[in-house]
Order: sequence, then C-alpha cells, then structure tokens
Amino acid sequence: MVKVYCQIYSQRGFRGTIQDFPGADPLKDAEVLRKAMKGFGTDEQAIINLLGSRSNRQRVPLLVSFKTAYGKDLIKDLKSELSGNFEKLVLATLKTPAQYDAYELKEAIKGAGTDEACLIEILASRSNAEIREINQVFKAENKKSLEESISGDTSGHFRRLLVSLAQGNRDESENVDISLAKQDAQALYQAGENKLGTDESKFNAILCARSKAHLRAGTSRPFGWNNSILSINSNSLLVKCIKNTPAYFAERLYKAMKGAGTKDRTLMRIMVTRSEVDMLDIRQEYLKNYGKSLYTAISGDTSGDYKKLLLKLCGASD
Repeated sequence: MVKVYCQIYSQRGFRGTIQDFPGADPLKDAEVLRKAMKGFGTDEQAIINLLGSRSNRQRVPLLVSFKTAYGKDLIKDLKSELSGNFEKLVLATLKTPAQYDAYELKEAIKGAGTDEACLIEILASRSNAEIREINQVFKAENKKSLEESISGDTSGHFRRLLVSLAQGNRDESENVDISLAKQDAQALYQAGENKLGTDESKFNAILCARSKAHLRAGTSRPFGWNNSILSINSNSLLVKCIKNTPAYFAERLYKAMKGAGTKDRTLMRIMVTRSEVDMLDIRQEYLKNYGKSLYTAISGDTSGDYKKLLLKLCGASD
C-alpha cells in the first residue's frame, strides 16, 4: 500500500517543488549520509543537500539501503547526531506520506487537548485512497483504529464530522450537477442560518459525502452557503480547505509563523506533505494574500539547519 500512496503523490507532483532526482542511487545516497555522520562532528549541509533534493519515494528506501550497506539503523544514527527541530524535520522526510499522516493524527489526539485544526487539515485534504492507507498504517502502529481514537478523544458534531471524513468514501467525481449544488446550498441555509440552532447532521451529510468539485460549485453560488457553513468553526476550516486548498495551506503557514513563537509542527507538516503536491500554488497564494514570499517568511522566522531544509522544500523565493 505504501507504493500506491507514493504513486498518488507523484501523479500530483507537477505543482510541487520536490521531484525525483535523476539517477539517484539509494546505496550511493546511503554512503553520503554515512560519511556525513562518521567521525567527529556532523556534516549537516550534506544531509540537507541530499534529503532536500530527493523525492519521498527516493528517500524512504534509504532506510533499507543504509542498513544493507552498514548494518545500522539510519533513524537511530540520525537521532544520535541531530537535535531539535532540524532532527524532527529530517525524520519527517524519511516517513512515507501515510506514516507521517498517521503519526501526526496520533500526536493531534494524544495527551491533554486536541489539535482540531490538524485533524481537519489532514482528513479534509487527502484523497480517499490516501485516507484508507492512513487508516491501515494507524491501526498497525497503534493497535487501535483511527476511528476508535477519534471517537475516544472528541465529542458531538466534531466527532461525527471527523468519523465521516475518516471513512475515505467521499465522491471524487469532477462532474457537477449545478441544480443539485443549488439544492444543497439551500439545504445548508435551511439547516443553519434560517433556523434556531443548527441541523449539524445535514452539514455532515453534505460536506463529507459530496465531491470537492460539487462543494466548490456550491461555495461560488449566491445561496447563503458560505455564511451558514462558516457559523461552525470546524466546518469553516473544512470549507476553506475544500474551496481553495492552496490558499487554505497558505493561511495555515501564515498563522504558524505569525506573532511570537512558531508553530513548528504545523510548519514542518505542511512543508513536507505539500512539497510534492501543490507547493508552487501555495507559494502563489501566500504572496498574493500576505504581501511577501513564503521563502522570505520562513527565512525570517526560522534559523540554522532547520531553516535551510525548510527552504529546500519551499524551492525558491517568488
């Protein structure tokens, strides 16, 4: 299943910043990493240059090639040599997309408080095939299903919304029935703004089952769709992601770096997971909406080797 997931990312990657490196050899790449960590000191720049120029499907096999060549665990070696956010970012690049998503979902759920925005971000932006693979990896690594974990940590409408999204069963057709989009928009208006209280089950049924093309058509029509949906925070995040995915991620990045302190987990996750999908589009939206390039924003908000690898994933300044 890992292969299927990586192929999906690759097919979408024409708007990404990271592509397959021509002629990459996993054994030679493993040698580069070994030399970078051998002896006194670590050649962080060699690690950045290598991992920042390989696609995910070229990075992941390094775990096996490194062990084959040297009988050592690449992850353990990296953990012993690196630290802080740079270490976390490097390790994130060596997970398959499904492994990374499953890990981030687990982190968003565990402990005190729930990172609701992270849950919506992942479950609303991935394809059905991707979500199904996330479910498989999550169950294998946590001995509990994603649905069980969500149900145990959330409640009410938000729980039902996440459980619906976690099924990976959304209509993915690109065909749009405008009359049906109008009916759905009116139904949401009736379920939201036009009544006391909110019929959340109606929101759930439409937002989690209809295709993204269908929902985008609904948000562009003057039937009160946006206002009624935006009355519920989790729905607001979901609709933003569906309506304009690159703009949604640009906003998430902006807020992660805005003000004092940086939400590094959010920053890393988006830069890694979108670098082979739509990073070029995210960069355009960032520049348009916030008046400076994403590259410049990252440069001003991060430092050291962590910054260097993030900028590799970003690609260039606009």
